[in-house]
Amino acid sequence: MAAVEPNTLEPNTLLDSYRYGFSTLNPQSVASKSFKTYLFGYPIAHSLAPLVQSTLFKELSVPWTYTLFESLSAADFLSKLKAADCIGSAITMPHKVTFVQHVDDLTHEARAIGAINTVFLRRGADGSTRYIGTNTDCIGVREAFLQNIPGIRAQSEGRPALIIGGGGACRAAVYSLWRWMGSSRIYLVNRLESEVHAVIAHFETVPGFAGDLVHVQTIEAAAELETPMLVVGCVPDLPPKERGEILARDVALTFLRRPEKGHVLEMAYHPNPITAFYLLARQNGWNVLPGTEAMIYQGIAQQSLWMEKPSDEFPVPEAREVIKQALKVTHENTDGL
Repeated sequence: MAAVEPNTLEPNTLLDSYRYGFSTLNPQSVASKSFKTYLFGYPIAHSLAPLVQSTLFKELSVPWTYTLFESLSAADFLSKLKAADCIGSAITMPHKVTFVQHVDDLTHEARAIGAINTVFLRRGADGSTRYIGTNTDCIGVREAFLQNIPGIRAQSEGRPALIIGGGGACRAAVYSLWRWMGSSRIYLVNRLESEVHAVIAHFETVPGFAGDLVHVQTIEAAAELETPMLVVGCVPDLPPKERGEILARDVALTFLRRPEKGHVLEMAYHPNPITAFYLLARQNGWNVLPGTEAMIYQGIAQQSLWMEKPSDEFPVPEAREVIKQALKVTHENTDGL
């Protein structure tokens, strides 16, 4: 695996994709041919991705489709992916790690995070179709901060960050905060010690990764640490019941209750982006971004790779509006969205 260079701000994801092959499209086929894309996972009936992706296609006058495909079978997935009319796929749980073996190459983001959520197509030098796996979850985290908080990169440079959680979203957030947001140290708070150890052990194997990952296990330890500038919540919106869950919440509160404030991205958004953690952070004076922002921007990154279209040409306001309507979120409880 090639070493990853930190602090590369806002790389051109589309341009970078041509490292893995040539374009598979021409301008006429984008607007005229009915290509198919899929979300592959299980269970996924609740996903908002088809709504967002279909809205983007419609607003851009592109006759493409995005369809849920529920299955646990890799063979089912590959039969869809390798059909002549398929231009790419989104991948979600439980396949993000296991499907790494079913693509021809991985981007540096996918290699560093150890999971894929997107497959896009490029043409090999011999004319063959190459299936490339990448991870746009990290781009969603990055863009949620960059597109909503003017000057945030200067604020976060050299400052610590905090991630609550220990799963796949945590790994994407670690990569994003270290590589693009300049976070000097990243505190990890989670209900299970084993998950945090696994995250730290994983990044120790990533060439070039020099982030300082700190497992914060107690309120006393948190009290001795510098206040983070950026916080990313990566756990479901469920009341803490077990001892580890209660302790993780209390450790996070130790940071949130300080006089110094920063910015929170609450990744949980279903069935309502105004989660208990969202409200807790806002009540303590932090600026809070909903997880729908990360969801929109990671989806735009996917379409940018599939359509080979610059990400700044996608209709973000329309995507935001359709999500608000779908989640039945009122204007009153979306201040700052």
